[in-house]
Amino acid sequence: MSAPIGCKNAPELPENYQNLPKLTKMTPENQRKFMQKAIEIARLGVEKGQSPFGACIVTDGRIIAYAHNTVVATHDPTAHAEVNAIRKACQKLKTHQLSGFSIFSTCEPCPMCFSAIHWAKIDKIIYGASISDAKSFGFSELELSNKQIIDLTGSKMSIQPGYMAAQCLELFEYWHSKPDKSPY
Repeated sequence: MSAPIGCKNAPELPENYQNLPKLTKMTPENQRKFMQKAIEIARLGVEKGQSPFGACIVTDGRIIAYAHNTVVATHDPTAHAEVNAIRKACQKLKTHQLSGFSIFSTCEPCPMCFSAIHWAKIDKIIYGASISDAKSFGFSELELSNKQIIDLTGSKMSIQPGYMAAQCLELFEYWHSKPDKSPY
């Protein structure tokens, strides 16, 4: 048994987690806990000179993986929080499909991240701040919302926008106050 990747002091996840009964349904308490993890890891990223984005992937009431952006540190424009978390979850579970999973993101996933989430077959996106919010802080976002992508493509992805948005926007304010910030 091993702990979820990127999760200190998290409950251990047995290798045969798929055969276990579900712990709980997605409750408001669980949702809050999962978004708080995304916020926590995003704040850690900001403290390391990264941007204010964090993501947490969950299933059956369990955290599988979480990550923050590492674009600046790795010089990799694709190293967004959602993509990093998907990579960690897939490596951990030795699969490329995460159907039945949800992803909590401190900001609405950009079109690249939305596509990665779609290809990983994640069922639901729960996000705080919007793409427009990120753009207002200097990030060069394509203002194509997740709802617009769903409408254009017919995707069956479920989204829950604006979840804990005030707390997620506080991350942007915190990042914006840093003298070493680097928008991209």
